[in-house]
Amino acid sequence: MWVRNPQESKDQCLEPGSGPHDNRVLKLEQVSVGALTGISLTIAPGEIVCLSGSSGSGKSRLLRAIADLDVHGGEVWLGNMAQAAVKAHRWRGWVMLVPSESPWWAERVADHFAEHQDLDRELAGLGLEPGVLGWQVGRLSSGEKQRLALLRACSYGPRALLLDEPTANLDPELTLNAEDWLARWARTQQLPVLWVSHDKAQIGRVADRHYHVQGSRLEHQ
Repeated sequence: MWVRNPQESKDQCLEPGSGPHDNRVLKLEQVSVGALTGISLTIAPGEIVCLSGSSGSGKSRLLRAIADLDVHGGEVWLGNMAQAAVKAHRWRGWVMLVPSESPWWAERVADHFAEHQDLDRELAGLGLEPGVLGWQVGRLSSGEKQRLALLRACSYGPRALLLDEPTANLDPELTLNAEDWLARWARTQQLPVLWVSHDKAQIGRVADRHYHVQGSRLEHQ
């Protein structure tokens, strides 16, 4: 059972729209950040869009701009809500970024999750032990940290998800598990997902659409 961020119900009144997922279309209008200029892109609820490109091409900076972590030109929308009209901390709860290496600020794993959640099914889906939430963070491997960071982000009920190499530290079997889990979650929750990946095979498995950073633009593949 997913338990959403307690702030979610308070924020709901801010969102116009007639249907339950009207607020979950992620739209970029002429966004410019770093070397990228004039990026326009719309991601529908439940759609996974993959982004590839060479190191340093601006993929991670684009994700950070969408999450309102980097200054940028243009506008980002979530449904009818403009990023510029929403307080940064609230926007980052709605449009959740999972970086390639997520921070851990408390000693115990469970202290990073919302309270009163039953996550056993989701832990199993990611190949994690049932008792892992009771572990000390220092006991975790890099792959366990990466999978738990995904679960942590999803457990807070974001309305869009930005993934920066979310399986980079996983072996092939765990990578497939994580891909299946993320795809199921995105479809079930009807969230737009922008997923940065260098793995062509992975992109072929998970992407509904694929764009490659070429110079200052995104090219549809």
